[in-house]
Amino acid sequence: MNIFCGKGFCLPLGKRTYTMGILNVTPDSFSDGGKWIDPDTAASHALEMQAQGADFLDIGAQSTRPGHIEISPEEELARLTPVLERLRGNLHIPVSIDTYFPQVARKTLALGAQIINDVSGIFNEEMAQVIRDSGAGWIVMHTGGGTADTQEAYPEGVVSHVRSFFETMVQKAVHFGISEHALCLDPGIGFGKSYEENLTLIRETGSLRLPGYALLVGVSRKRVIGQATGVEKAENRVIGTVAANVAAIAGRCDILRVHDVLECVESAKMADAIFRQPAEGDTEADG
Repeated sequence: MNIFCGKGFCLPLGKRTYTMGILNVTPDSFSDGGKWIDPDTAASHALEMQAQGADFLDIGAQSTRPGHIEISPEEELARLTPVLERLRGNLHIPVSIDTYFPQVARKTLALGAQIINDVSGIFNEEMAQVIRDSGAGWIVMHTGGGTADTQEAYPEGVVSHVRSFFETMVQKAVHFGISEHALCLDPGIGFGKSYEENLTLIRETGSLRLPGYALLVGVSRKRVIGQATGVEKAENRVIGTVAANVAAIAGRCDILRVHDVLECVESAKMADAIFRQPAEGDTEADG
């Protein structure tokens, strides 16, 4: 059976879609910057997402939106630590930390986190050592080589390029001594891809899968949805997000990273009923 495992958790893959709730403790994230910067407010929102059905919590202290200003590892920890302290003993779902700093990963794993969501797009041996030594889960994201306005960033095709990246990262991680079950792959929607390339990745989710490895799709409220729907404000893109999520579920993704947990959990249940459950010949009719 295919599984995704980290410190203290182990989840089967393929039976249903898991939802990862986003908690940005930042002043400048593209969608909700500043909303959860207070540690008490952040912890309260984390517990709310758990109650709404989130299977994971992903906490980020540094924005990765286009044009963001990088902060230091020390500042990241200053934002993350009080939230983790407030959640300890109160949150009962696995916690992921969105960081590419090995020192931040090491410290937050010691504070109770179980997964590192690494958006660096590179194989950092220091980070790999932290993952291997701690037994944490590791989400590895493709960040691309182009820009959002590049139309020909991937001459061989974006799907082929992302799959090749996944294969290379998996090979390096396993060779380094990291368990296959600890790895989760993310195509990085919105990172170094054009509008059409982002749509292609969502449409071809099934072609991105590597057998035996968890696949995460994070398209929540992103610019590609705004471009497709004409909705300018990121916080108003929930309907477009749900539509993109359903397409990813049709391609058998394992985890959705989302801002709007309640809506995405409910729509994922319906999509799972359509795409994952075997037909049973039920003739029940409504009305």
